[in-house]
Amino acid sequence: MATQDKNYLVAIHNGLDESLERQVEALPKNFNKQRFMQNCMTVLQDGTADFSKCDAKSVVRTLLKGAFLGLDFFNGECYAIPYGGNVNFQTDYKGEIKLAKRYSSNPIKDIYAKIVREGDEFVENIENGNQTVSFNPKPFNDGKIIGAFAVCLYMDGGMIYDTMSVAEIEHTRTTFSKAPNSKAWKDSYGEMCKKTVLRRLCKLIDLNFDTAEAMQAFEDGSDFNVRETKSEPTPAVDVYIDTEAKEITDEEKTATE
Repeated sequence: MATQDKNYLVAIHNGLDESLERQVEALPKNFNKQRFMQNCMTVLQDGTADFSKCDAKSVVRTLLKGAFLGLDFFNGECYAIPYGGNVNFQTDYKGEIKLAKRYSSNPIKDIYAKIVREGDEFVENIENGNQTVSFNPKPFNDGKIIGAFAVCLYMDGGMIYDTMSVAEIEHTRTTFSKAPNSKAWKDSYGEMCKKTVLRRLCKLIDLNFDTAEAMQAFEDGSDFNVRETKSEPTPAVDVYIDTEAKEITDEEKTATE
């Protein structure tokens, strides 16, 4: 590693250390600072993403968002995504589940999302005011994705769920996504479908974050910006690398996980 690279990493390490000390009251209970910093530095050095063009302060700000939420970059609960001279923060599907379980005012027993493909059996029913969901997926089904659903089961026996067709998911993607043609949508379409419906379900869950910093980080970690509606999809940009992404074809939209 070149001396400049070492200096760059040292600047990030020192900046993160100072920021965590300065904002210790915004961190979750039982936050392990040493382990968090070690895992962050491992991610920065593993070569998966190129941070060389990113300002060190931008990297630190992004890593702090993971700290505020108590999510681990190394375990893939959230991501620091370099783009141009900045770094974007995004939560992962499993990170969303972790946050819902941790911050729900009504204790959650289980929460999950599934994609539905052609050939699967999915039935939602409401009888005498009681709602039920039945899902019988076809074994080893690689068929076309037709929708997704998310379910939240509470400790007290209550249940809420949400469903989205592919048309709804695509509308949400093209209207609200910060990067509708990103590598995540192109290469992990099924996972993004699950995250989309799970994030919408979370709007029905009373999440009580401990700090304003955690709440803002949760909003920043979404792939979607619901505060502003775009009349047209944003340009095809791959947020994982600093290049333009190719337009997604109809076949890619229904790609497997």
